[in-house]
Amino acid sequence: MASLKRCPDTKPLIGGPDTPSPGEQVRGNVRYSIIFGLNENLMSDTPHTTAQEPEPVKTGMEIGDVLKILPHRYPFLLIDRVVELVRMKSIVALKNVTITEPFFQGHFPEKPIMPGVLIVEAIAQAGGLLLLTEVPNRDEMLMVFTGIEKARFRRPVVPGDQLRIEVVVKAWRVTAARLEGKAYVDGKVAAEATVTCRLVPRAAGAEAGAEEV
Repeated sequence: MASLKRCPDTKPLIGGPDTPSPGEQVRGNVRYSIIFGLNENLMSDTPHTTAQEPEPVKTGMEIGDVLKILPHRYPFLLIDRVVELVRMKSIVALKNVTITEPFFQGHFPEKPIMPGVLIVEAIAQAGGLLLLTEVPNRDEMLMVFTGIEKARFRRPVVPGDQLRIEVVVKAWRVTAARLEGKAYVDGKVAAEATVTCRLVPRAAGAEAGAEEV
């Protein structure tokens, strides 16, 4: 119910001495304004809710946390640690490239170079880690590739390098996403690509017509 505010007695009443103006009530010889009372109620200290930006994960993720989210395992797990994660927006992950990587045995025996497709895979895994963090039933789901665009390879990645993988979400739907990723070594871009992926049930993963991330 609106509160009633007392108005000055000197204000004349419209329509005669006994007729209150619109929005006023009279109790005895005292006039009260309903409109003023309503306006004051509207100006009360009501908390306003505003959309807040997702907070970055301060501590990142160690390998144990990564294993709880990604289904990949050795020798195809290409994320060692997450150093920054902003929910539904971006992720920064690390991959330590060592001479013991199995692909170096054949690529190439005399001059080991990390295959570019695996760098793109690392970008996709980082993006999948970001997306799957938001999926409550991720143990029942897989993130699969649906496209790779604008892939560029700027410099070779060799044993002893550390990949810093930065992925930004360009579009996000309930079951699909478009991600833009870059892999850095010593602050310089080694590779970059835009990938699209889709969330599918694990039971349907083999029939999804797409490659698992």
